Amino acid sequence: MPIPLDLQHATEDFERFLADARDAAGLGTRNQAYTMAEGVLLVFRRRLSVAEAIRFAGVLPPVLRAIFVADWDPAEPRRAFADRAALTVEVQDLRRHHNFAPDTAIADVAGALRRNMDEARLDRVLATLPEGAAAFWAV
Repeated sequence: MPIPLDLQHATEDFERFLADARDAAGLGTRNQAYTMAEGVLLVFRRRLSVAEAIRFAGVLPPVLRAIFVADWDPAEPRRAFADRAALTVEVQDLRRHHNFAPDTAIADVAGALRRNMDEARLDRVLATLPEGAAAFWAV
C-alpha cells in the first residue's frame, strides 16, 4: 500500500497553513504563527474529553494533529468553553513573553485551518462535540 498523500505532503501542507495563519494574523514570522496555532489548539483541547479530542484530531492534517496531542496530560481538568475574549487570553498565555498572537488569533487560525483542510469533515466532527466547539472554530 502506498503512503497516504496527506502524509507524503505533510510538511508542505503545514508550511502552507503556517503562512496562511501568519498572514491572516499579520504576524512577521512562521515561528510566531506556530506559537499562535499551538495555543489555539491547546485551548480547544482543554475543553474536550479524551474521546472527543481523539475524534477531533482524526480530521486534522498530520502535523496539526501531532501538535494537538503533543505533551498532552489526559488527567488535566477539563475546562468549560468561555467567551472568545477569555479564550483568546488563554491562547496568548502560552509562552507569554514570546507570544505575538493578536486578539483575532482564534479566528485567524480557524480561517487558516478551514482553508487548508476539508471543511465538511471538520464541521461534521464539530457537530459531535460539546456546545461551544463549533463556535470556537467559526471564522
